[in-house]
Amino acid sequence: MPRRAANTGRQNWSNLATPNVYVRLVEKLTVRPNYDDRASKIDRFSDLKELAAVRNLKNETIANITHYLQSESLQSQRQFRRSSFGDLEEVIHQIDLKKFVWDVPFAPTQSPKFTFIDLFAGIGGMRIAFQKLGGKCVFSSEWDRHSQQSYYENFGEMPFGDITKVNETEVPKHEVLVAGFPCQAFSIAGFKGGFKDTRGTLFFDVARILQEKHPDAFFLENVKGLYGHDKGRTLNVILHTLREDLGYYVPDPQIMNARDFGVPQNRERIFIVGFRNKAAASRFSYPKPLGIHTTIADILENKEVSVKYYLSNQYLRTLVNHRARHEAKGHGFGYEIIPNDGVANAIVVGGMGRERNLVVDNRISNFEPITHIKGTVNKKGIRKMTPREWARLQGFPDKFKIVVADSHAYKQFGNSVAIPAIQATGRNLLRALEG
Repeated sequence: MPRRAANTGRQNWSNLATPNVYVRLVEKLTVRPNYDDRASKIDRFSDLKELAAVRNLKNETIANITHYLQSESLQSQRQFRRSSFGDLEEVIHQIDLKKFVWDVPFAPTQSPKFTFIDLFAGIGGMRIAFQKLGGKCVFSSEWDRHSQQSYYENFGEMPFGDITKVNETEVPKHEVLVAGFPCQAFSIAGFKGGFKDTRGTLFFDVARILQEKHPDAFFLENVKGLYGHDKGRTLNVILHTLREDLGYYVPDPQIMNARDFGVPQNRERIFIVGFRNKAAASRFSYPKPLGIHTTIADILENKEVSVKYYLSNQYLRTLVNHRARHEAKGHGFGYEIIPNDGVANAIVVGGMGRERNLVVDNRISNFEPITHIKGTVNKKGIRKMTPREWARLQGFPDKFKIVVADSHAYKQFGNSVAIPAIQATGRNLLRALEG
């Protein structure tokens, strides 16, 4: 693939993996004289976050700074193309590089076993899985600003934004690429099923980074529908690109269900892994179900939840009538109440994801509405799950901070991954690499 045109004005990201450039930058950084006259150096993430808020730093600037700080924990520093940072609108007063503390739920891995990058990172589900396996994330990218905020608060790292604007030559070297890229059809004139046919899709951005950096392995996650998407052509183009154009050995993709890995959610997703080494690919196998049986009761809130999660009588009647109409037509659409000993349907973005995963919780003691609902709160105890319960359905530890409004939280967890399934597959991938 030809090299991209020289960077003309956009932030140059080669600095992410050039510690010496980072050090020079931090040594030169100053702040306006009126900044709170703090004499001590910034030595923890919470103080850095406060400064970034006071200074109203742009996400791109915060991404540069936090990627630099997290790169310092690597024992061996790799050589990358040097580049200046360009103009920075906001600056940091002082950072104590030796004593800096990551007071976040998921601090960067110390003494890592391998490095990886996190593309289409969302809120970091794949990062949690791979950090648990001993990996060190050296680059992250996510375009949604609310997801960026959740990622920032939990990992101490602001992901870079639009992946289509990232120069692949400036992505840090890494051993494993992980990505949960969106499912998109390829616009093909004279279908050939190769790399060029992927241009204009977000998979192309995964492919060009693979082509440039040649990581030892990759792990891609997508919706189950990718199998039949565009009559199977979409998956065929992806596999042809990975195998024929990029030279990876790719075992046949497999549909994995979250419920087989210890979370009570019936969520099927397609996993695609690939290896540079043929022997490693031959050693790989997808993990078998763990045999851990969990139910909705295992993920419900421990205490009474806010009345705002309980349905109004009018809303409940609407759902009942909607379901009845579809049943009369022979369709299975409509709301569903999951029993405590049951398993949730796949949590997805949109109202239906919540309406098909209602629960009965009679612990409510206050029926006074606190939101603008039509009618009164139902007395049957029927409510939607909370964002924390959705987080548990995906395997997120309770220490994961939910820092956005409920509407964004539901979207973020619905778009995320089932961490235990990712971790189990990632473990097998690493074992295959190790031999």
